[in-house]
Amino acid sequence: MNAAEVIVRSLEKHGVTCVFGVPGGAIESLNTALYKSSITVIVAKHEEGAAFMADGYARVSGAIAVCCSTAGPGATNMITGIASAFGDSIPVIALTGQVSTSLFGKGAIQEFSVQSFGIVSIFRQITKYSDIIINENKAGEMISRARRLALTGRKGPVHLNLPADIMKRKVTDDSHERCSTTQVLGFDREAVKEAAQLLLAAKRPVIVAGWGTVLSRADKELLELAELLDIPVATSPKAKGILSELHPLSLGVLGFAGSPVAKEYILKRDVDVLLAVGTSFNEFVTSGWDKRLLPMKSLIHVDIDCNEIGKNYYVHVGIAGDAATVLRELVFEIGRIRKGRRIENARRKEVEQIRAALLVKTRKQNKPLYSPQRLIMDLNEALPKNALYFADNGNSMAWAIRYLTITEPYSFYVGLGFASMGFAVAAPIGAKLAAGDRPVVALVGDGSFLMNGMEVATAVNYNIPVIWVIMNNAMLGMVYHGRKLAGIPEGIPSGFKPVDHVKLAEGLGARGIRITTPGEINRELMDDILAAGVPTVLDVIIDPEEVPPIHSRISSLEKLYT
Repeated sequence: MNAAEVIVRSLEKHGVTCVFGVPGGAIESLNTALYKSSITVIVAKHEEGAAFMADGYARVSGAIAVCCSTAGPGATNMITGIASAFGDSIPVIALTGQVSTSLFGKGAIQEFSVQSFGIVSIFRQITKYSDIIINENKAGEMISRARRLALTGRKGPVHLNLPADIMKRKVTDDSHERCSTTQVLGFDREAVKEAAQLLLAAKRPVIVAGWGTVLSRADKELLELAELLDIPVATSPKAKGILSELHPLSLGVLGFAGSPVAKEYILKRDVDVLLAVGTSFNEFVTSGWDKRLLPMKSLIHVDIDCNEIGKNYYVHVGIAGDAATVLRELVFEIGRIRKGRRIENARRKEVEQIRAALLVKTRKQNKPLYSPQRLIMDLNEALPKNALYFADNGNSMAWAIRYLTITEPYSFYVGLGFASMGFAVAAPIGAKLAAGDRPVVALVGDGSFLMNGMEVATAVNYNIPVIWVIMNNAMLGMVYHGRKLAGIPEGIPSGFKPVDHVKLAEGLGARGIRITTPGEINRELMDDILAAGVPTVLDVIIDPEEVPPIHSRISSLEKLYT
């Protein structure tokens, strides 16, 4: 076997079933090795799209995903997608081509920087590990190390640069793989005991579940702890739905575009003990690090990355560990101390009272144009409960966070770690390959769709039936409304000429449907789309003047950036 074949064999051995990428001369050896393998290759229209697709596949499957590109601009085109994966701790392997080592420093086509190591340095800033394979006998060891680092501890993307001549060389050392995957699932026993005592003694405790609970697949442990002590649960925007939003203890999303119930219970009442699990307390979940989030007595912070603990708020008990493991141990410790004593359901009754007072059901207004909130509500009613939603950055994300009701964990995804527009245009294609029969729906603005919309053609090429719902108002809506709320003039225009996304979709080979009247999105339409099983674009003309729930973000900008 040559080095490229060793890499592909390693990927096959560890369960990789598809690779997303764009071909090119510098990775022809990788191409040949993939041709001989059982791995399916999904050719994207742009390398950023390929990286987003790998990200989407990894988010939904919980497994590692792979994307590839040729040298030079192929590699740099992937940077935003890999940076997004890094921001959200998504395990993606990025393989990039490189000119032959004999040409380093000569100015070969698509050679990058001094002695061609520049691209490795760039990727080191946005990955857990980035290196170049300069010896064919190291190929197996390095791909194995990359995979182990991607999946160990706080997960994240890794990068290997593949010189063309090295990839062609025969491997003489047959001990290709020397690194297995090892997950550290330890925890601080004494800290768990202290946290358990604080939670048992608390009068008004609350749990804030972050993205780490999703990455850890900790929904069962979170539910068990919440019900054991009757503790209300709020989530970060990225963890939306990790606890059913119809559960009596659910406060909904805390922070950006979040639930008024979460804001009332946590920020306006005297919470004495707050258990934060898998959240970094970033700007979005804290509405700009609101000091009212601090509990009256104790903050317990659980995170797999000890660098996140106490980063933004003073912590009384810090527990470094995997979310599911620590929650499981908390349940065990609390059960040992309580010995079967019951906890009254007074807290869930308080949550119900707050919900009844604050959440007035939004009327389905019969305006000439679709209001975004009604659009989200109609989708929620028309689609199966097991649908997967990807919301793009911008107003589409704000409307989705506020008005979608997620009842099954691992059903809602936003790329907020790097907050890149266009993420939810491409990522759902990879997600659908991992989701099986579950419907996958992309909620995107027209500005985001215009960035990566050509990837609809990728879905068409491979008959991947994603549904894109475009909120078409001919503008960058968050910029437009943010400026209006903040009193900022339109120096760099946020609007543009309307685009007919139906014609665009049909030109790319997909089904396109124009939606102009409120109520057109209904169970009958969505059943028809799902039954057809083809990539479909819904071009929904929305009311451009409907103000999204972004007020906390505007307040943060005025407070923190002026």
